[in-house]
Amino acid sequence: MERAKGIFMIITGAMLWGATGPMMEWILDTGKMSVSFMLIVRLVLAGLGLLLVLKIKGVHITRPLRQKVWLRQMVIFGIIGMLGVQFSFAGSIHTSNAVIATLFQFLAPIYIILFVSIRQKEYPPAAQVIGMAVTMAGLYLLLTNGTLSGFALTKEALFFGLAVGFTFAFYTLYPVRLMNEWGVLLVVGWGMLIGGFTLLFLNILTFRQEIDVLAEVKLSSMLLLVIIVGTVAFLLFLGSMKYISPVETSILSSFEPLTAMIISVIWFGSVLGLWQIVGGAIMLVGVTGLSIAGSKAKEEGIPPES
Repeated sequence: MERAKGIFMIITGAMLWGATGPMMEWILDTGKMSVSFMLIVRLVLAGLGLLLVLKIKGVHITRPLRQKVWLRQMVIFGIIGMLGVQFSFAGSIHTSNAVIATLFQFLAPIYIILFVSIRQKEYPPAAQVIGMAVTMAGLYLLLTNGTLSGFALTKEALFFGLAVGFTFAFYTLYPVRLMNEWGVLLVVGWGMLIGGFTLLFLNILTFRQEIDVLAEVKLSSMLLLVIIVGTVAFLLFLGSMKYISPVETSILSSFEPLTAMIISVIWFGSVLGLWQIVGGAIMLVGVTGLSIAGSKAKEEGIPPES
């Protein structure tokens, strides 16, 4: 029964997170709201919301900020981890589309494996190398649509896409100690708030110029929906880990790009090239293989990818 609950949670969470991509794409395509403004509002409101809920539950939310060692780690996570992954993901959506941006985040396991291998001065297991090769083959098809004449994406889209995988890997690895010490929700809440206010500080003039955009009911309503849906998706992802294995989580996460693709086709009429679709499917197979290899490596005492 608990396993069925976990499967339901991860599928629902993946579908909800996949849905936020097209929503953000619609917001940015209106041409009236910049990536920075959208993320400032999203991160600040979501961060305040999480911290308020924790405060109501009696959690001492300021305790991690009172010690320099934890404060420093929280700031690094908020700026490089939380803001980094949010900005690169939104930038990838803005320069390509929600489907491609979602697929690019599945490069994160490769970055994680390379980082762990370099840190431990060991070559990754053969199964992980094969998984990386399969994932990269899928990425090649996604980028070129199976032709040698040139990329199917712009250089800017490629930059943001690769950045999504890197920042997502950092987001996964760096806050482990923080979350073990202070809990996931508290760390994520402060990460969102720190990232949001950092972006506000860097774009204060742009924020002031665009503040009137929130008066448009459709835009502000969609942005509020993105905040709510994204937060619920994140909580479902976290909750599912109590009931199912990381391998099952990786496999069932494939509902995320599938949902983004279906919504994008229906909503925007967006269609990837045939070989791009094949490439996306191959990437998912490769990532699943990496997860399985990492799970086996952990059981055998070999350092896993995460």
